Amino acid sequence: MEDPISSHANDSNLPKFAYNGGSEYPRLDIPGPDYNQLNHKDGKISSSTTSNGGSGNIRSSTRNSTNSNASSSVGMTRSPSFNSTQLLAQRKLYAESQIGRSSFQKLLEPKLPQLPGIAPYRVVLGNVKDKLLRTRRRLELLLEDGLCENDPFDYYETTDQLLEPLLLCYESLQSSGSGALADGRLADLIRRVATFGMMLMKIDLRQESGRHAETLDAITRYLDMGTYSEWDEEKKLDFLSRELKGKRPLVPLSIEVAPDVKEVLDTFRIAAELGSDSLGAYASDVLAVELLQKDARLAVSGELGRPCPGRTLRVVPLFETVKDLRGAGSVIRKLLSIDWYRQHVMVGYSDSGKDAGRFTAGWELYKAQEDVVAACNEYGIKVTLFHGRGGSIGRGGGPTYMAIQSQPPGSVMGTLRSTEQGEMVQAKFGLPQTAIRQLEIYTTAVLLATLRPPQPPREEKWRNLMEDISKISCQSYRSVVYENPEFLSYFHEATPQSELGFLNIGSRPTRRKSSTGIGHLRAIPWIFAWTQTRFVLPAWLGVGAGKADSHIAKHYDEVLVPEKRQELGRQLRSELITTGKFVLVISGHEKLLQNNRSLRRLIESRLPLLNPLNMLQVEILKRLRCDDDNLKARDALLITINGIAAGMRNTG
Repeated sequence: MEDPISSHANDSNLPKFAYNGGSEYPRLDIPGPDYNQLNHKDGKISSSTTSNGGSGNIRSSTRNSTNSNASSSVGMTRSPSFNSTQLLAQRKLYAESQIGRSSFQKLLEPKLPQLPGIAPYRVVLGNVKDKLLRTRRRLELLLEDGLCENDPFDYYETTDQLLEPLLLCYESLQSSGSGALADGRLADLIRRVATFGMMLMKIDLRQESGRHAETLDAITRYLDMGTYSEWDEEKKLDFLSRELKGKRPLVPLSIEVAPDVKEVLDTFRIAAELGSDSLGAYASDVLAVELLQKDARLAVSGELGRPCPGRTLRVVPLFETVKDLRGAGSVIRKLLSIDWYRQHVMVGYSDSGKDAGRFTAGWELYKAQEDVVAACNEYGIKVTLFHGRGGSIGRGGGPTYMAIQSQPPGSVMGTLRSTEQGEMVQAKFGLPQTAIRQLEIYTTAVLLATLRPPQPPREEKWRNLMEDISKISCQSYRSVVYENPEFLSYFHEATPQSELGFLNIGSRPTRRKSSTGIGHLRAIPWIFAWTQTRFVLPAWLGVGAGKADSHIAKHYDEVLVPEKRQELGRQLRSELITTGKFVLVISGHEKLLQNNRSLRRLIESRLPLLNPLNMLQVEILKRLRCDDDNLKARDALLITINGIAAGMRNTG
């Protein structure tokens, strides 16, 4: 954790506090409703600040509970400028009030008598610095699996705890006529804390819904309630809703479970210990996750003897496969019938593409978003759609502006959430100028999609035609990937998929289960393997041509694939050529990428570097598959994988 307080004074242990009063940002607007509950549980100080959007109406109240008879509140209405006479008078009223003096005095105790010659702000911020250092040391010990037995009041657990003394210092300076100091580096620090919190970035959790069902199976069987996964939907819903309303833990401390189930339970326990300041959303099925995290928070709170930090994580329903997408609307309607449920909705591009091909996945995603928006409109709910896209075409990647503009009408209502993964984070946000440009693209596209949404299809026959094309595309894709008995063996032989595990770069295992089938293979290694051979099959099979190179793919087949399965490769390369011809007919172009010459030149300029790497990779794979223990060959293979990924600008 970076120490946000530095010093220009002679004593380096004393914090620097806005000596020049300068600020590189506009004047401070006190953080809004996300930071409106700053409570000390020791009964000494309770402070809250609420902000009402753009109205600039701020209420601040503080209570000194050591005197039960002394309670007051001061209301402050802020004008857009922090320099108005009325505002200064209000701040002076706040500072002169018993509540203002007692609140700030509490922060100074017991340090003030010990350091009579030091300014009170230095005392407060010096305590903040010490507490931050202890917080950083605690996190370091936790990362090292070391023991950490600090008193909870010796370190910061939440952003609110850090903001409280900073905001009190800010208000005190403003009310005493030192607005130049308050609006300087202190205001900058408050902005940074309000924006990035204690953890810089929140991490989302993702888990396959089947793992939650297995966990609930183990719990219900242990409690002699039967097997959860064998119940019908109504019984499951009744059980989950009943337990969610209960106040007792569901999982007994004495329960013994399989390692996979224990991993799920441990994940929820860690999430309960960390809280919502560190973690963002949990994308999966909804009610089962709500129950498991509620139970974990009850258990952890009982062990700690105090409430868990932060709030429960937002649980985002995740629709990934084509089957999930087709039922998205009905699921959302059932969820919205539960009065407390109000969340984002996540749609997955990767697994739907692997499941049915890019064309069918795109059409099913479009229809699912229409259905979800309609369901939310029925309940008067504004929905935020969370697009789980990857960088490659096979995982929903492509130009950001066009992707947002092509969303169904009403699905982008001023808000949108999207994932940026892998090398795309560096490519789009690695440089300040590039990052600003990307944010401008996102902002412009969202504004236009909100204010001037695209029109729905004017004629029903257009939708019918899309349905027909989608069915043909899906059938063509699945007849190769899932129904051809030779395809799985061909995939393992013609690509370095099996060897990708040597890289250790994935955030998740390459497979959801130990099965060798395509269904349990995750989308990233599926795309990555085909990208390495430059055949890029998921991007075009059943839909259109991608950045594929049939000549390089042919070389992989001739060297690595047995003769009896090379016919499948010849058929696929023939289909790629045919697909490319139809793309030219439909587009009216004479060559691919005719309307994007800069991209074509970029690809062509890399071929002299990519071709030798692919040739080397084929030879290394041939040798490695004859000698699994050849570590030098394995190292050389990893170099070619990295080189090809850099040249293709894609890891899946």
